[in-house]
Amino acid sequence: MQLPAMLQGDSLTRLVQGAAAGAVATMLIGFNYGGWTLGRTAAKMSEQNATNAVVAALAPICVDRFQRATQAKATLAELKLVDSWKQDTFVEKGGWATFAGTESPNRNVAEACAKILNDLK
Repeated sequence: MQLPAMLQGDSLTRLVQGAAAGAVATMLIGFNYGGWTLGRTAAKMSEQNATNAVVAALAPICVDRFQRATQAKATLAELKLVDSWKQDTFVEKGGWATFAGTESPNRNVAEACAKILNDLK
């Protein structure tokens, strides 16, 4: 049995090279522009989205707890005097970023809470 001319000699080489180049081009376009991701990347993105959702849900609660605390206006003035990079620690120490069922404050929530509080007048 004789192979077709396309699968012999130089033609076979060009066919394999074209297939390889096509596969590489498809992968480059797919991963860079087509939105393809690896499982590990998708897992990281999912975890980050979950963390962002938790922070978005809990930060307003933290602000509310801060504002309902005794001497909230004086504490807010004190918070605004603290360096911006230490304000999350201030909120953590105040206990406003510690929620039921947790032993320690959520640092991301404390940071978001401090930013919101800092924007208040």
